[in-house]
Parts: sequence; C-alpha cells; structure tokens
Amino acid sequence: MRRYQRPAAGVGELLHATGGKDWPSDIDRSVRLYMAPGMGHCGGGEGPNVFDALTALEQWREEGKAPAEILASQLADGRVVRTRPLCPYPQIAQYKGAGSIDDASNFVCRIP
Repeated sequence: MRRYQRPAAGVGELLHATGGKDWPSDIDRSVRLYMAPGMGHCGGGEGPNVFDALTALEQWREEGKAPAEILASQLADGRVVRTRPLCPYPQIAQYKGAGSIDDASNFVCRIP
C-alpha cells in the first residue's frame, strides 16, 4: 500500500501547490490498486486468485473505461467454487447480507 500512497501523496502535493482539484479523483484516472485478499504472493492461496487484469487494463487504456471492480474466481478441481469482486483501494468487498458468500454478486465495493 505504501507504493500507492507515496505516488498519491506526491500528486496530491503537486495539485495542492498548483491549485488543482481534489487529488484522489485526479490520481484515480491513472493509478489504481486492487487488493486480492487471500491470494498468495505469486498466485494460489485460500481466496479467489484467478482474474483477468490484462483485459481490464486494455479497456482502461484503450477505451477510457477504468474498472470499478475486477471479478476474481477461486477454482477447485477445475471448477469455480467462489467469486469475489476485487475493489480499487481504499474500497473493500463488503457482503450485502443476503445470498451465498461464494457469489460475487452478493458483494459491493465500499470504503470501510
């Protein structure tokens, strides 16, 4: 997270010094961090760890559509057993309170 916060702070200082707009919305146009809870450092782990970051990045760069979330899946024996949204920091996936906890549609990205 420090790697995200340092550039954000630097951009914030620059925008403040130049009378720019609110820095978080400005920096979100070019930098976002998506945490993958339960994922191991290089993959695997107990949480959803399969996702298509490249397509999300291509759509952001080529079409100007920054991802509000990235769908991640967890596989067991070659089948999907859990899905979860990966949310842009500082948001986290919060359970809506109804439905299966293994289904991404029952979660919403929110700031805690």
